[in-house]
Formats: sequence, structure tokens, C-alpha cells
Amino acid sequence: MAFLDQQPLLGYPLVASVGLAVGSFLNVVILRLPRRLEWEWKRDAREILGQPEIYDPPPPGVVVEPSHDPVTGDRLKWWENIPVLSWLMLRGRSRYSGQRISIQYPLVELLTGLLTVLCAWRFGFGWQGFGAMLLTWYLIALSGIDLRTRLLPDQLTLPLMWLGLIASLDNLYMPAKPALLGAVVGYVSLWSVCWLFKQLTGKEGMGHGDFKLLAALGAWCGLKGILPIILLSTVVGAVVGSVWLAYKGRDRATPIPFGPYLAIAGWIFFFWGESLLGAYARYAGLG
Repeated sequence: MAFLDQQPLLGYPLVASVGLAVGSFLNVVILRLPRRLEWEWKRDAREILGQPEIYDPPPPGVVVEPSHDPVTGDRLKWWENIPVLSWLMLRGRSRYSGQRISIQYPLVELLTGLLTVLCAWRFGFGWQGFGAMLLTWYLIALSGIDLRTRLLPDQLTLPLMWLGLIASLDNLYMPAKPALLGAVVGYVSLWSVCWLFKQLTGKEGMGHGDFKLLAALGAWCGLKGILPIILLSTVVGAVVGSVWLAYKGRDRATPIPFGPYLAIAGWIFFFWGESLLGAYARYAGLG
């Protein structure tokens, strides 16, 4: 790692390659994990309700099953799994079924590669940089799943929170106390808003996964990051959400996922939180 810090011309291309490969795996997580969880929930529900077993083969797993054509089931060749390049070579269409391959694949791979390089640029090639990469990869996966299904699985949010708390034990980004308080206040703050909204309107205004995602971000960014993340995510959500609703021709009553906005705000604060707080203090005359 120290060698890569001294040889950035070697380190950045290597990190970019890792990021592209991880992005390819994140596409698998985004597409397969919700289907796998839904299958498990239905299976468990039948067992709890005492319903008879039915033939319901499980969907492909996230790790074990190799990539395949979703229509024909043909296993993809190695050269059809090269991040970005394979999509370009195939011109966005499956070689087996002729179906269009979603633009999501190269976009997620490119985004993951770019943000992974930014992690190394901001935090170096050591443990801080690796931790930032883990946080980034988790947030990309969670954002993709929430955009597609409006779910934020515990299988991702809770490990992300624990990783942040574990990192604080070694003071990787901050001491343990601010990280623990950030996780607690992050969860309670959104839970309180949601509870109050439900009491006033009788409706659920937010999913519980959002509480856990903000708790995870609090573990990584500390207590001082909670309010800026909430404010920034609200601004981003209002702007992007309004544009999206207008583009789709839908009214403001249409539910939209809040997780991606939390993820964007949390990632920005994690990278540049101190600079943002310093700039605000100078602007407000507090510095």
C-alpha cells in the first residue's frame, strides 16, 4: 500500500480496474439480491402460516451462480463479462436472445470505477482509502436496489453500520463515541419524523430502511454529520425528485425512494464534510 502511495501512476489504474470489476459485481447484487430476499420472505411466510409447500425454485444466488442470459439461460463467456467493454462490443444486446442489455450495467461499472479512484485520491491507498471504497460500494448497491424496488435491505445497511463502528475502534476516521452517537441519532431522528408524520396523517412517510441507512452513515460520518446529511439529502431529493416527477408526468403524491439522496449526501459529507462545515461557519460569521 505504501508502494502504491509512492507510485500513483501505477496505483490509480490498478484501483480503477478493481472498481470496474466491483461495479460488475454490484450489478449482480442490485439485480439478484431483492429477488432472492423476496423468495426467502415468501418461503418463510408459508412456513409461519402453515401453508403447504409449493414448487418454487429459488432465483439465482448473488455469489455462487455464474452470469447467464436471463431469457435463454445460456452461461456467458468470459469475454462477455468484461466491465463496460463487453457491453460496447455487444452493442447493448445479448448474443443469445437478442434482447437489449440495460444501460444500468456499464453505468454502474463506470460510476464504481470513478468513485473508487476518487477514494484513493482523497484517502490514499491504505486502510482509510480501502474503508472509503467499502462505504462507496455499499452506497452504490443500496441506491441501485432502492431505485429499482424501493427497498433498503438489512443485509446491506446493518453490515455497513457495523463496519463504520468497527473502523471507529481504531480511530480510522473518528473516535468511537462520535460514531456511536451518530448511528443512534441517525436512526432516532428519521424514526421520530416518520412517527410524527404517521400520527398527523395516518400514512407511512418513509421506509424503515432509511432509518438504518442514516444510522450507518452516522457511524461513518459521526454525530456532526447527521444534520448536514439530512439537509443536503432533502435539497437533493427536492430538486432531483421534482425533475424526475415532471419527466415521468406524475404528481407529487407519487412515492419516490429517499435512500439514493441519503447516500449521495452521506458520501459528499464523508469526503468533504470538514470543508463544508468550515465554509458554512465562515459564511455565517462563526469562524
